[in-house]
Amino acid sequence: MHHRPPNRPFLRTLFAAATLALVATAPARAQTPDPANWNAVLEAARGQTVYFHAWGGEPRINAFIGWAGDTLKERHGVSVEQVKVSDTANVVSRIVAEKAAGKETGGAVDLVWINGENFASLKQAGLLMSPGWATKLPNWPLVDVENKPAVLTDFTEPTEGLESPWGMAKLVFMHDTAMLADPPTTLDALSAYLAENPGRFTYPQPPNFHGSTFLKQVLATTIADPDKLTRPVDPATFEADVAPLFAYLDALHPNMWRQGRAFPQNQPAMRQLLADGEVDIAFTFNPSGASAAIASGELPDTVRTFVLDGGTIGNAHFVAIPFNASAKAGALVLANFLISPEAQARKQDPDIWGDPTVLALDRLESDDRARFEALDLGIATLQPEDLGPVIDEPHASWMMELERAWTKRYAAQ
Repeated sequence: MHHRPPNRPFLRTLFAAATLALVATAPARAQTPDPANWNAVLEAARGQTVYFHAWGGEPRINAFIGWAGDTLKERHGVSVEQVKVSDTANVVSRIVAEKAAGKETGGAVDLVWINGENFASLKQAGLLMSPGWATKLPNWPLVDVENKPAVLTDFTEPTEGLESPWGMAKLVFMHDTAMLADPPTTLDALSAYLAENPGRFTYPQPPNFHGSTFLKQVLATTIADPDKLTRPVDPATFEADVAPLFAYLDALHPNMWRQGRAFPQNQPAMRQLLADGEVDIAFTFNPSGASAAIASGELPDTVRTFVLDGGTIGNAHFVAIPFNASAKAGALVLANFLISPEAQARKQDPDIWGDPTVLALDRLESDDRARFEALDLGIATLQPEDLGPVIDEPHASWMMELERAWTKRYAAQ
């Protein structure tokens, strides 16, 4: 999901209100701790409580965040409270509302798990802590900016050090080999498979992030000019640009689970359909997601992972600090810990979470590198060389417009 927090377009009027309410923020921002003076950050952080607003839909992820909080409490005297989020857009709306109310300090959100259009919205509205903090973190030199450029560009939006990456994501598909030995590896083959085997595939209902990612995968594969996806949506050509996507879905839906008239609410619900034998194919944004689910007893050990020919959507996910966070120093300490080799190796363990690292392993000390080399990525996890090409995330505006168009076309059925 997407391991990434679910996303949903939110009211543009909130940003209009925030813009109208802009007031001088220099005094508040002058107090922002400087990660370049890390000892001062650690001193200021001691005794703080960090309210980390993070997607709460996966128990394994919640447990990892709990472990990180316990570790910070023990080592640095920093408490971490996870505020479990179902939709990150609601967190953005809260930050916007605080700005509109003139709340320049003492904000409710100290750290937020974010990417995509939610990051773009906060960045454009000037609602994040001063640029550059992420690249000053003590562990930043270990981040693999050369081979994982997504850690510097979020859905085509430059991060400018306003958010710190803490995991990678890539769309992979899952099939139960006991039910389906040779899965379809193109969208056309998937459509043909469903025509012969109706009801055996579905996707979560947009604006759920995983469902919207499936739409983007189809769009990237069907749009006449893929270069358009690197730029903001052009309203004049949008309908023509997405016509092949909706033509594909119009043909696919009648052959899907429940004839495309109902959809699972999220990725765990779709995974449960695979576990129950109701569908033959599901998907996840975590290359180790199937192995992690097998390890926890949520999927049978006959499930395996595959990717589509030509590549699948991939990105990085991040944490960001709002402009008015109450515990900025504590948030910096947590963000830095989340990119430590210790936390990154634990996070990549499928028995814990299975989320791929943002670090460059060849830059790690031998003991830290050994943490990763000792990992068993799991029986259902593809080797990195077998994951295929990454299709870059479209500009954030595409997801917002796709979700609107999908809802208008299908949600009322």
